[in-house]
Amino acid sequence: MRRFGVSRPRLPRTRAGQRRLVRAVVAVCVLALLPATWLRLTTDGRLRNAADVPRTEVAVVFGAGLWDGEPSPYLAHRLDAAAELYRAGRIEVVLVTGDNSREDYDEPDAMRGYLTRHGVPDARIVSDYAGFDTWDSCVRAKRIFGVDRAVLISQGFHIRRAVALCETAGVSSYGVGVDEPHDATWYYGGVREVLAAGKAATDAVFRPDPHFLGPEEPGVERALTEARGPGMPD
Repeated sequence: MRRFGVSRPRLPRTRAGQRRLVRAVVAVCVLALLPATWLRLTTDGRLRNAADVPRTEVAVVFGAGLWDGEPSPYLAHRLDAAAELYRAGRIEVVLVTGDNSREDYDEPDAMRGYLTRHGVPDARIVSDYAGFDTWDSCVRAKRIFGVDRAVLISQGFHIRRAVALCETAGVSSYGVGVDEPHDATWYYGGVREVLAAGKAATDAVFRPDPHFLGPEEPGVERALTEARGPGMPD
């Protein structure tokens, strides 16, 4: 009786065929790792911790999900780092950038609420409601909010991609990577970054417009004016 089923791919039987297969596998692995290598090389010297990051007017905090309308633990840790920098006088304004693509999901407002509860005045917080991914957030920080220089805050596995993309978008950046326990979420984030590095490299080369651009917004400049006070020089 003839059996039907899915045929399995056959490995090469000759030594020459096996060598070609090995070379092809190695080439694929090298190509897959090139974007991650690019991220590491382009961001060396741009990473700091909260204690030694240069004093900068603006910090950018990237969204990282909500749990029941409140910042997820990873997002809360990013916001904690921003609040610490504010209290230490190393930043003056926080730009929170995240997803508000539907009415029942609002990362920036949740981030604002968390920061105000942790000592950052509401007038020093600016919300970007269309930070749908890292590239969009970086481009909008530059083109919509007029940010030329910033401290970026994220987890360690994401911060190099954030710095590389914001530098590409025209924002001179230092990155603060928040430490996390090496749990399942951390490992997932690390694996995801290997894949996301490819998209980052593509964005850096082709520089697409964000999903939503819109008009320029004066929120950051207004918040900085508030921070300087009357009669303070620019």
